[in-house]
Amino acid sequence: MSRLVKLFGQKKENVLNVYCTAGYPELNGTIKIMRSLEKYGADIIELGMPYSDPLADGEVIQASSSKALSNGMTIHVLFDQLKEFRKNIHLPVILMGYMNPVLQYGFENFCREAAAVGIDGLILPDLPEYEFKTEYGAIIKKYGLDFIFLVTPETSEERTKQLDDLSTGFLYAVSSSATTGKDKDFNAVEEYLQRLQSYQLKNPILVGFGIKDKQTFEAACKYANGAIIGTAFIKALENTTDVEVVTKNFLDSILK
Repeated sequence: MSRLVKLFGQKKENVLNVYCTAGYPELNGTIKIMRSLEKYGADIIELGMPYSDPLADGEVIQASSSKALSNGMTIHVLFDQLKEFRKNIHLPVILMGYMNPVLQYGFENFCREAAAVGIDGLILPDLPEYEFKTEYGAIIKKYGLDFIFLVTPETSEERTKQLDDLSTGFLYAVSSSATTGKDKDFNAVEEYLQRLQSYQLKNPILVGFGIKDKQTFEAACKYANGAIIGTAFIKALENTTDVEVVTKNFLDSILK
């Protein structure tokens, strides 16, 4: 049983997935941030692999990617840093990134190494459904990794159900067709999430984009299994010298 399946078996609601950019704010600080996220209440860690052209990300996460790249973060460096992480970190950990650097690394090599270090799943927003079905999905499955597709308010019911069928772990419901970090009208988001609920999908649903505090987290969780916070946490990490204290204070503000 995958860690994600186990998690959602034990916890049906208020699941908190926190995104952080690998190699930000310090090249060698990622494991400490991950440990702090587990210690202070996150349920899932979504680890962003920095890329020079992150299509779905807003300015804050783009800037964190640029900083991480200038710090020297690469997929090679990341896998090297993650070699021992399962000794201390037991949460599900997902890698989020884009196809270009993964293809440069070698798709099967990437999946093999991700599985070997203990990664649970992948989010690759620019991997098309057709290529997933005809080429890459079998490789992902071979290495026991979950794969999470994204759906938006504009995704039709038929396509949502197709992507739900292809996804394992959970389905990522983008709160609106915009980049990360933008404020959202949560009345419209609630209507969208109620619509998703009516489809009776097989996967749990986590809501991302625009979730930034206790209020938006709780609003997202009303009609979904949980939510994903990224931009707000990256902002909290800016200019800090103590990532553990910042992480504790940030998670306390969401969960307490």
